[in-house]
Order: sequence, then C-alpha cells, then structure tokens
Amino acid sequence: MTAHHGKRSDMLVHQDEPCNAEPRPGTLADSAVTPLDAFYVRGHGPVPELDPQTWRLQIGGLTERPLALSLQELRDGRFGERQLVATLQCAGNRRADLIEVRDIPGEAPWGPGATGTASWRGVGLADVLAVTGVMSSSRHVAFVGADRSQEAAPPQRFGASIPLSKALGEEVLLAYAMNGEPLWPVHGAPLRAVVPGYIGARSVKWLERIELRSDPWDGYFQNVAYRLLAADEKPGPGVGLALGEVGLNAAILVPDDGARVPAGSVELRGYAFAGGGREVARVDVSRDGGSSWIQADLLADQGRWAWRQWRARIALATGEHEIVARAWDDAANTQPERPETVWNPKGYVNSSWARIHLQVGA
Repeated sequence: MTAHHGKRSDMLVHQDEPCNAEPRPGTLADSAVTPLDAFYVRGHGPVPELDPQTWRLQIGGLTERPLALSLQELRDGRFGERQLVATLQCAGNRRADLIEVRDIPGEAPWGPGATGTASWRGVGLADVLAVTGVMSSSRHVAFVGADRSQEAAPPQRFGASIPLSKALGEEVLLAYAMNGEPLWPVHGAPLRAVVPGYIGARSVKWLERIELRSDPWDGYFQNVAYRLLAADEKPGPGVGLALGEVGLNAAILVPDDGARVPAGSVELRGYAFAGGGREVARVDVSRDGGSSWIQADLLADQGRWAWRQWRARIALATGEHEIVARAWDDAANTQPERPETVWNPKGYVNSSWARIHLQVGA
C-alpha cells in the first residue's frame, strides 16, 4: 500500500492498486470508533485526485430543480449539519471463512476487518433533495463517483442506488468529515455518501453526481457485481439478489485465531452488527461448539446504526479449543451455525457463527 494513503504499516493488504486493505482483528477491538489510519479500504479503481475548490456535486434526473453545489455551498448552513456514528461493512467481510469451505477465485480473502465505525459529519441527503424537488415518478436515488474501474465490463465509474424511502431517512448523509477530520482522499474526499445499515458499496465515495430515477441503478457494480448468487449460478446482469441491507453478523477479535494463551480465565473481545437499522440485543459465546453458552457483556451503545462491541470471560483448560460466538438482534434473528450453509460463488455476506481456535497451555 502506498504511503500517501496514511494507513498503519500493519494493515493486511489484499491488493495495492486498487487499494484493498483491512486492519488486524485486535486493532478493531481497541476503540469504539475506528481510527482513520485503521479504517478498512475497499477500492475498485485508482483514488481520483479531486480539487475541492473546483469540485461540484451535480444533482439531476427526476427532479424539478437540478442543482450544482460546491463544497462551500454544502457547508454554508443552508442545509444544516448532521453528525452520526455509523458502521460501514463490506459485503465481502469474513469471506476468508467461506474460502476455506470452497475456493472463490478472484475475490479478496477478507477477514473480520472489512468493517469500521466512524463519526461522520455532513448534510442530510433528504435536506438536499427537498431543495431540488423530487418528482412523483422518482423511486430511487443513485450516486455516481469520480473513480473509474477496470473491474467493470465495460470499464466505468462506480455507481449505486438506494430506494427513495431510504434516501429520505435522516440517517443518510452526504459526508465531508470523518472522526472530526476532513475526509481523507482514500475515503472519498471531498464528499461521499454514507448509507447506514447498507453494504459499504452503497456509500459511494468521491461523489460527483446524484440522480433521481424511476428504476434502480443499472451499472455493473449493482446489476452484476454486488449480488448474492445461488451456489450454481454464474454472474450476469440481474442474476441473483441485489445486496442492500447488511445482515446480522459478529466476530471474535481478541485473541487472534490460532493464538496460544495460558490456561484459566481468558478474555474474549469482538463486535456484533445488526445492519438495516436493527439493534444487537445479545451476544453468546461457547467453548464447546454450542452445547452451552454464556452471555457476553455488551459495551458502549452508540446508536442503532453502529456496531456493539462486546467482552466475555471463559475458563479454558490445557489443550486445543474452538471458541464460537453468535449474535441476536432485536427482531430475535440469529446467525446460521456453519459457513457451508451460506457459501456462495462471490463469497458475500458470511453471517455464520464467528470461530477462533486457541492453543491453551499450562
């Protein structure tokens, strides 16, 4: 990873260009809000170089009053300002567990670190749309970034859309700051969408255009790439299920998988995230494959759009142990037990129980 991205030297880099990297699991456990130098990066093309002074956000499509807004006009108070703590999670988070079931060629082996929580600051998308005047025929809001990707066929800018009903939620931001700092270039400066509760691919970076539409975005990344396929399906336009809301998930971050620890009381730490505006209600931990469970302590509640970090202590005797964890949300949903049951050809949305293996010594 090139030094100008400003990331920690111990990031797990899956690809240099475009940049794809995640923090080591223990790093995510250290703070409720993920430091900027440890926040995961999922890129589809080179980071574009945009001049904040000349940059403009174009808003058009099924709108009564198309607009072109500068960064200063977005920040001058006309639209107010909102701040929200929200977790973003890549659809490929925890793909490595699915790759162990069956190979997934061409896809990055993301661990549990393709997730991060930040304090975002910007203006409400709904407030901007109110000024433009949304036509009655509009049903979807599309975001188009400045980044051009060779992954797409044909090569194209990254784009995605969300339903208008989601776009009008007060949680959806056009963000220009992250953790109290102006957006870093690698995270979408000067402006990005933040769509809490949805897969990270809908929070389009380097935002240059917003388009109100009657139909969902039909570009490659939404219509082909970010779709959940059945085990025997091949990618193609409209094949499979379009990925939107994040599903319930959890991870064990500390200790590391494969670590050697002393016998006795062992502290476990991790996160759980419900997505879709649901809230984490409980996290269970087991040292015997799910025959018995203890409840973990849920840590700081940062609101319905953010993860819940958790902590638990278990007593372990000398030997090899598999530790598992599962989350429950406030709709009484929980996670499937085995990764084999959720394997898919793109390796998306691994929601199976979190697992680590420990070597316990005297």
